[in-house]
Amino acid sequence: MTSLPRRQFLQKSSLLAGVLATGQAPQFLRGDHGRRAGEELVLGHGDHLYRFNPYWAALDPVETPVANCHEMVMDSQGRLVWLTDETKNNVIIQDRSGKLIQTWGHSWPGGHGLTLSPEGDEDFLFIVDCGWFFDADITGKFQRQQGTVMKTTMDGRIIMSLGHPSTFGAYEPGMNYQPTEVAVAPNGDFYVADGYGSDYILQFTARGEFIRKFGGHDNENPAHNLKNAHGVAVDTRNPDRPVLICTSRNETCFKVFTMEGEYIETIELPGAYICRPVIHGSNLYAGVCWSRENGTGDRKPDTGFVTILDADNRVVSNPGGVAPVYEDGELQPIYQNSNVFHHCHDVCVDNDENLYVCQWNAGKAYPYKLERV
Repeated sequence: MTSLPRRQFLQKSSLLAGVLATGQAPQFLRGDHGRRAGEELVLGHGDHLYRFNPYWAALDPVETPVANCHEMVMDSQGRLVWLTDETKNNVIIQDRSGKLIQTWGHSWPGGHGLTLSPEGDEDFLFIVDCGWFFDADITGKFQRQQGTVMKTTMDGRIIMSLGHPSTFGAYEPGMNYQPTEVAVAPNGDFYVADGYGSDYILQFTARGEFIRKFGGHDNENPAHNLKNAHGVAVDTRNPDRPVLICTSRNETCFKVFTMEGEYIETIELPGAYICRPVIHGSNLYAGVCWSRENGTGDRKPDTGFVTILDADNRVVSNPGGVAPVYEDGELQPIYQNSNVFHHCHDVCVDNDENLYVCQWNAGKAYPYKLERV
């Protein structure tokens, strides 16, 4: 019998000890999900099947804790960089085997958005602190401060910081600003999603000069509005016609705009409260933070999963959720059908099309790995 590495053995032993003490199994051990003793858990549908690996990030939770792992990117060296709202180590960098390389960052209790910006031979990061954070030590409640957007080097040196949009004429003074995400265009322009604030997408030059805003709540055509503009991505799958895909999470959809902010179309994802869109190859991936129990009613806690769309923006697989069904061209409600995940907040895709799933409000869990079958 092959023995486990010591750290994984200790981690699994700790989990099983928790089962004995509380009578409740860890999330990924509860239920059946098609898993039997000695069998692997495989998630997904069609050509997008994944072997579930909850032990990939085998870190020491005392030395390298995580409160919520909000987002992850892979840099040009193939390293996995992820952002937490734990100020002991906001940024954690690992290799694809799960080995810890580096940690840094102690100033972002609302650490939320992480975007890679490759520029020539060098990588940079856009880091977003949304301004919302849980004050565990003093009030035991969620607190709010002004959100911030920063551009940093890969070792954490801040080289750009944006102030409140009222400082450069984009907002009236006092308008709510709680940014959640950044996307970078091929020409260096970048777009900030004010997803917890006023729901605008703000466009800037590479030097941080404000260009325009769009979205918000008060457009003549309601289809142009955004409601919880949680994420934004530049979609270059058609290199001759790049577009912006923006999350409207409270409407369970993505909305597609031109690079200048003109509305094009809506991608309906009924029942799925999706986070940011992630483009890899010809597919779009997203974490689903909540869904509706059996596809009906209000959103429920601990009902997350992952959704995958093809080049035509049709859902082809829902790891952790029901198989996608289209009737008369319309996607039927999609929702969690297992309890593998709590609240999926982001998906990172590596060069072998393995997925790394970040979660919010998941018991301080490290990212899970879904290994492509």
